[in-house]
Amino acid sequence: MSATRPRAVLTGPPGSGKTTVGRLLAEHLGVAFRDTDADVEELAGKAVPDIFVEDGEPHFRDLEREAVTTALATHDGILALGGGAVMDAHTQRALTGYAADGGTVVFLDVSLVHAAPRVGFNQSRPLLVGNPRARWAELMQARRPTYERLATLRVHSDERTAAQVASQILEEVRP
Repeated sequence: MSATRPRAVLTGPPGSGKTTVGRLLAEHLGVAFRDTDADVEELAGKAVPDIFVEDGEPHFRDLEREAVTTALATHDGILALGGGAVMDAHTQRALTGYAADGGTVVFLDVSLVHAAPRVGFNQSRPLLVGNPRARWAELMQARRPTYERLATLRVHSDERTAAQVASQILEEVRP
């Protein structure tokens, strides 16, 4: 087992609660919270939607892969990945290795009906532009098998508070 690795890695679609639950977990465990979308914004010097518009999704995915790889190797707190990060083959291999080394990969599962009010389906979600509900459903259908395959723990967040979800995860990640 490597000396530095996240206590848990949170994956899931937009609206599943990765950031909110991740912050609660970090607070309970007394560790730092890190979000790879924020890392990408720092690397690029601009917001995620601007990266998509100005540089394109492939460039965003390159930055995201770099952010995930770095965070898995250097972060020892709670790590939240962007919703599509798991679709990158390199990231899949890295998460598989992390899990094989005893790491916890959490799939925060949520239905569209519960994700919609959380996300708001606003323009800050570049992959949901157009018909946001239909795009979310398409993305989730494409990503679900990967979320499920990579997860060492699956937690449903429908009709549950972030604190309830975090409590369930804490049972798994406490030493």
